Amino acid sequence: MLKILIAVDGSELSLDGVRHALALLRQGLRASVVLAHVQEPATLYEMVTARDPALIAAASIEAGEHLMASACALLDVAGVPYETDVGVGDVAHTLVDMIERSDCALVIIGARGQGAIRSALLGSVSQQVAHASPVPVTIVKHAQMPESTGGDGDAGADAEVRNQPGSIPG
Repeated sequence: MLKILIAVDGSELSLDGVRHALALLRQGLRASVVLAHVQEPATLYEMVTARDPALIAAASIEAGEHLMASACALLDVAGVPYETDVGVGDVAHTLVDMIERSDCALVIIGARGQGAIRSALLGSVSQQVAHASPVPVTIVKHAQMPESTGGDGDAGADAEVRNQPGSIPG
């Protein structure tokens, strides 16, 4: 069965990725889901003040689980089984490690939708993952809903599929 890794960080943008995956599953895609979250490494100040690496690691995992709660709730309501994976490190590289470790065949990740120039200057996790991932990556852009529409936030997510080198554009 196809396994999809969905990168989540607790933001509404990452929930757009979960909603996109749910839409695919409702349309008949047979797949299992891995929710993945990556915590940034502890700062030098945090390491000095905590003095216990195990305490810092436990706090990072707990924070990651807390940030995945909304995504877990969406999947629970939809009755979709899933597993979770929380990592610590550079976000893009750690996500690629998670993709490989969990043997996923597809990645779904939300994007800020910032302009091309700003993305090039600042870099973006979704772009870094798309370039480094060994599997296809779907980048779900967050559509800005006009205030007067009163949309539910679910209808506005557009997906852009970034094909990996050597893949067949679909």
